[in-house]
Amino acid sequence: MMCSFLQRLDKERLLEQKALVIWLTGLSGSGKTTIAIDFEKKLHQMGFKTQVFDADFIRTSINRDLDFSMEGRIENIRRMAAISRLFLEAGLVVISCFISPTRRIRQMARTIVGAADFCEVYVNAPFEVCEARDPKGLYQKARQGELKNFTGIDSPYEPPENPDLEIRTDQCSVSDAVNELIDFILPKIVFKE
Repeated sequence: MMCSFLQRLDKERLLEQKALVIWLTGLSGSGKTTIAIDFEKKLHQMGFKTQVFDADFIRTSINRDLDFSMEGRIENIRRMAAISRLFLEAGLVVISCFISPTRRIRQMARTIVGAADFCEVYVNAPFEVCEARDPKGLYQKARQGELKNFTGIDSPYEPPENPDLEIRTDQCSVSDAVNELIDFILPKIVFKE
């Protein structure tokens, strides 16, 4: 007698939602985490089941063994794309917040998750705005040589060429950014048989 695991569709039916990975990319200080927090709360109020993966937590837990070299960054995103895929298969709406500095790294994440289930959101603010915000004091530490391989200072960031959605956080409020994201994502996660 052959057993088979429940399929993703079975879980989506139970949860009454369509699973999706929403990958927020952008410079440190662009607003990825701030948007993700309010976005998740709004989805929760609407009855959606979600999971947020934020780089700060991941880098101090699951991926604390990785450095910020390009190899370390690639492995960080490879692991997180695979974990995001697992949560996707469980039927959840996954919000992943990672700088993901190069197009190649983001393409790897898209491939691991699956292109049809991956939504790239470019949280865009000019470098000068991100550095001025500097909520964690990281730009200052990088400028003083205390942080090596800091994206935008001594490590590159390649903006997405064709993101699924671009949010200019220097031109809108957090509330407006979250509403823009809700409007874009909602049709993709409402369950229809």
